[in-house]
Amino acid sequence: MSEQSPVERELAQLLVESLNLEDVAPEQIEPEAALFGEGLGLDSIDALELALAISKRYGFQLRSDSDENRRIFASLRALAAHIEQHKTA
Repeated sequence: MSEQSPVERELAQLLVESLNLEDVAPEQIEPEAALFGEGLGLDSIDALELALAISKRYGFQLRSDSDENRRIFASLRALAAHIEQHKTA
């Protein structure tokens, strides 16, 4: 298992809290693992909830109609990298 960066750790905590993932500890989320489908098993509703939590925490919107979403939400690491590039807070 690869180590979570500080941003990935913070994001994993946000993910667990905002989606009420009772069976998952933030430190258990593998940075490179898929968030949807086979990996963490999130669905489109989870994506909307997570996007809302990210906009509140980091001060920028993730657009639901973006062609980039599949790449952005691919893994914890990809999402953390995107947030690092765009956060305003």
